[in-house]
Amino acid sequence: MSAPPSRLLLPLSRLLVISRPALWVNTIGTLVTGVWLTGRLWTLDSGVLALLLYLTLPFNLLIYGLNDLSDREEDARSSRKGGWQGARLRPEEEGPLLRSTLLVNAPFLLGLALVLPPAATGVLLLSAGLFVAYSLPPLRFKARPFLDGLSNVAYALPLALPALAFGVAVPWAPLLALMSYSVGKHAFDAAQDIPADRAAGTRTVATTLGTRGTAAYALAWFLLAGALLWPVSRLTALALALTCGGMALALLLWPTPRQAGRLYPLSIVTPWIVGSVAGVQLVFLLARGRWDGL
Repeated sequence: MSAPPSRLLLPLSRLLVISRPALWVNTIGTLVTGVWLTGRLWTLDSGVLALLLYLTLPFNLLIYGLNDLSDREEDARSSRKGGWQGARLRPEEEGPLLRSTLLVNAPFLLGLALVLPPAATGVLLLSAGLFVAYSLPPLRFKARPFLDGLSNVAYALPLALPALAFGVAVPWAPLLALMSYSVGKHAFDAAQDIPADRAAGTRTVATTLGTRGTAAYALAWFLLAGALLWPVSRLTALALALTCGGMALALLLWPTPRQAGRLYPLSIVTPWIVGSVAGVQLVFLLARGRWDGL
C-alpha cells in the first residue's frame, strides 16, 4: 500500500486537538491573572489583547505541537495519548505540523514585537524559546533531568507580561510562586510516564528519581509555592497546598506510575481550582477599588 500524500499544512481541527484546549488555562489564565494584578482588568490595550489572542491556539500549538513532534516514540507507548491529554501523531503529519506551527506563530511574534515594549517582547520570546528548547535538539531539555522541570518556569512568565506592557512593577511573589508550582507540576505529571520514557530511553526528572522521589520533589516545590503566596493571599496558598500538596502526598504514600495516572485529572484541574480561589478575591478587591493585595 502506498503512503498517503503529505499535506502542506494540517487542518485547523487537527491543530486544535494538538494544542490541547483543556490546557489553555495555563497560558490564558496566567496572562489574565497578570492583568488583574496590574489593576487594569478591563483594559483595551492593543498589546495585551493581542497577547491574549496569541496565548490561545498559536502559543499552545508551539508548546504541545513541538513536544508531540519530539515525543512520537514515547507517545506511542503512552496509554494517555491519543485523546484530550495529547495527540498521537502519525508519521506523515510531522512536516505539516512543523510548517503549521511556524506559520501560526511567526506573524504573531513579529506583530507583538512591534506593539509591545522591549522588556515585554524579551520575556515573551524567552518563554517561547524555553518551550522550543524543551522539545527540540540540540538542547532538548525534556531529556535532561532537572533541567526538564526547571525550564517549565516558561509557563509562569506570561504573568509578568501585563506589568511589563503597562510599565508597572512586576508582581514578583506571585511570579516566583507560579514558577515553583510549574516545576513541581511538571515533575508530578512526568511520574505517570516513567515506564514509557524508560522504554524509549528518555531520561527525565521522574525516571531519575523514581516515583517516590518524584512525589517528594514535587511536594517540596508545591510547598515552596504556597510559602511564596502566603504573604500575598493565605486563601490561595491554602488552596494550592490542599490540592497540589494533597495529590503529591497521595502519590508519595502510594508511589506507582498507575497511581500518578489516576491523580493526573486532579493535576489538570488544579489551575482552575487555585485560579478560581485567587480570582474571586481579586474581583472582590477590584470591585472595592483595591488591587495591591489579597
